[in-house]
Amino acid sequence: MRIGIDFDNTIACYDGVFHKAALEKGLIPADLSTSKNAVRDHLNGSGLKDEFTALQGYVYGARMDLVAPYPGVLAFVDAARASGHELFIVSHKTKTPMMGPAYDMHEAARGFLAAQALSGPGRVPHENVFFELSKQAKVARAGALGCEVFVDDLPEILAMPGFAPGTRLVLFDPESNPSHADLRHERHGDWSSIRHAILGA
Repeated sequence: MRIGIDFDNTIACYDGVFHKAALEKGLIPADLSTSKNAVRDHLNGSGLKDEFTALQGYVYGARMDLVAPYPGVLAFVDAARASGHELFIVSHKTKTPMMGPAYDMHEAARGFLAAQALSGPGRVPHENVFFELSKQAKVARAGALGCEVFVDDLPEILAMPGFAPGTRLVLFDPESNPSHADLRHERHGDWSSIRHAILGA
């Protein structure tokens, strides 16, 4: 089986990361809620919308060391490989940030995967990692690879045309977003559940 997995907010967990990065730069008060949305809303409400855009580039380009994989991702990868399945990471992100220093965000993400031992020998082969510049290109890549399963945190991605016919589309929804309750996609809140559902392991 050929299994495709998204990267941002599916493999890479940014919980608390934007708060830490914003504190480093002195952009927020320390007692602000640690969620990304709280940081964004504070900066937007303070007339610092551009600072939040630059902060995203800083996190995705320079501070991936603050990021951790979601619990259970590595166990899923190991179980899939042990069962002989082929894994692909297919995501979309711009090469460099919209504002601020021109970090190579693709290389930063690849570095994260290597540092977390998620890519490389015995895990996801380096040549099976793809970062596309648009959502459309991402879905087209997954379709061209013949992914039989695709896991993503964005319902709008799973609803796009371009996946191979019959692809099993899996929504990763760790927050159990109420707005996702009526979606037709298979939905799981953690990687252990995804592992059991897809691999039976």
